[in-house]
Amino acid sequence: MAYNFLGLVNDINRRLNEVELTQANFSSAVGFYASAKDAVNASIREINQAQFEWPFNHTTREDTLVPGQVRYSIQANTKTLDMDSFRLKRDDALGNETLKLRLISYEEYLDKYLDYEYNTDTGIRTIPRHVFRTPSLEYGVVPPPDKAYTVAYEYYSNPASLSVYSDVPTIPEEFRYVIVDGAMVHAHNFRGDNESAELSRRAFQDGMKSLRSLYINRYEYVRSTVREY
Repeated sequence: MAYNFLGLVNDINRRLNEVELTQANFSSAVGFYASAKDAVNASIREINQAQFEWPFNHTTREDTLVPGQVRYSIQANTKTLDMDSFRLKRDDALGNETLKLRLISYEEYLDKYLDYEYNTDTGIRTIPRHVFRTPSLEYGVVPPPDKAYTVAYEYYSNPASLSVYSDVPTIPEEFRYVIVDGAMVHAHNFRGDNESAELSRRAFQDGMKSLRSLYINRYEYVRSTVREY
C-alpha cells in the first residue's frame, strides 16, 4: 500500500474491516470515511506538535535580497527559525564569497542600525554582515545590500494538513504505524468504542517514545578546545 493520504486512511479501514477507498471516491468520502481522513490529519498534527524540531520537518530556504531593503518575510509555516544558520551564498557573478551572518538582537539593531531602514542614500549599501529577527514574522540584514545577494537559512516547518489522496506526510514511512495508531484513537471515538480508543492511545504513546528516542534524545558531539603540543 502506497505511503500517502489514501494509503493511511485505508490502513484504518482495514483495521476496522471497512471497505477501502479508491482514488476515484476519496475526495467525495462522507460519514465514517470522512472522519477517517480527519483522524489521519489529527494524528499527524499531534506528532508534529509534540516537538519543535523534528528533523523530518527541517527545511532550508533561499531568499534573494533586494538592494536597499533591510526587512524580509519569514515563511508562514515556520515553527522555529535557526537564526545562527543565516549565510550569504557565494556568487561569482556578484563577486561575493560565502559569508556567515552574525546574529544581533532586535534591541541592538534598534540602538545602532535603525537609520539603515530609512536612509535612501545608496552610498551606505554594501554586503550585509549581520542578521536580526523582528517581533513579527520577519528577519532583517544590515548593512542594507547593494546587490541581489542570495541568503540561505534553515528552519523547522509546521506542515500543512494532507488534502488530496496523493499527499505524503513528512514523517518517515517507517513510523507509518504511529500515525495509524494515533488515527485509530479518533476512529474508535467516532464509533463510541472508548475501550479500544484507550488501547490505541497507549500504542500511539509507545510509538511516540520510539520517535523521540530516535530523533530527539541525541547526544551532541563535544569538541575539545585544548591544544595539544
